[in-house]
Amino acid sequence: ILLWMAGGPSQLETFDPHPGKAIAYGSKAIPTRVNGVQIGAGLEQTATVMDRIALIRSVTSKEGDHERATYNVKTGYRPVPAIIHPSIGSVICHELGDGGVEIPTHISLLPSQWPARGGYLGASYDAFQVGDPSQPVPDVRASAEGDRQKARFEGLSVIERSFLKGRSLDQKLPESDHHRETQQKALRMMSSEQLKAFDVGSAPAAERLAFGDTPFGRACFAAVRLVEAGVRCIEVTLGTWDSHLNNHETHAERIRTLDPALAALITTLERRGLLDQTVVMCGGEFGRTPTMNAVEGRDHWPHGFSVALAGGGIRGGCVLGETDPSGEKKRPTDPVTIGDLHTTIQYSLGLDPDKKIMTPVGRPMKLSEGLILDRILA
Repeated sequence: ILLWMAGGPSQLETFDPHPGKAIAYGSKAIPTRVNGVQIGAGLEQTATVMDRIALIRSVTSKEGDHERATYNVKTGYRPVPAIIHPSIGSVICHELGDGGVEIPTHISLLPSQWPARGGYLGASYDAFQVGDPSQPVPDVRASAEGDRQKARFEGLSVIERSFLKGRSLDQKLPESDHHRETQQKALRMMSSEQLKAFDVGSAPAAERLAFGDTPFGRACFAAVRLVEAGVRCIEVTLGTWDSHLNNHETHAERIRTLDPALAALITTLERRGLLDQTVVMCGGEFGRTPTMNAVEGRDHWPHGFSVALAGGGIRGGCVLGETDPSGEKKRPTDPVTIGDLHTTIQYSLGLDPDKKIMTPVGRPMKLSEGLILDRILA
């Protein structure tokens, strides 16, 4: 489950506070369940589950532009003109298979403008995009049923046969098989009981509202239900962290939404026996500068920011890396690359990050290029 903080949250107001230092500019910190580990004020519920969370405070990137940095963090690779890399969710779905699940196994809830893509693995591994779970899933009700639907498919078959007529066998197979396979998947999904996983309104109010009465909270609750249904990867977006103006006010508002949802996600997964087999990642495309600009905002900072991990094979209650409390040094202690993050997550899910896949341009690509972060593994 990827909790995507679109826009780039400030590490100083979330998972790497430096209270009392000049770079804090008045931001406060609170203690957590782990002795000696503090996080930003406003994350009180998250603080109670810190013993299940690993904080990486030294993530570094070479991308400071929103679109390029989003691509980098979601795929593990920097963008290049020759190829589009798959997002980590697409890689997981490709390697683990669908397990017989009747709904898409890669889902993006509340998607941003750059949702997860299948890249060279193909569009079938793109994330299925859904909005606020309080609303019905779009386009899953047939406009015609019974004999009328049957007649429409028969008419479509006539057009397909006409299209394929006269083509060679090699040409027919990709065109006919891919279209029919997609069609069958869609029909299977439309009639699946697993669609009920999106219907968070059917759950007890107390359980649902623990995540917060917000679209993001409802989406995080839906993520738990989707994991139960067998979905491999769910991306949930919480946007507008881009705080070039009024950084403190922007983050206080976003944190009020994030805190109950993140804490409830971890506790609910654990209560339902799902946390040990599910990795949760919370982070954005980069962090924020240790200085304030002229309009009390923080600008883009890819030189040392924070990501929170939990579940799966992740060891809770630990902290990796340290940023400079003075803000003068760009390079943090124990720097972690984006590739290291991907490699560690893939490894914790039982994948082989060194496995190579032949891309459409004839170039073999490893699932990930980075080091396994042994110190945060259980």
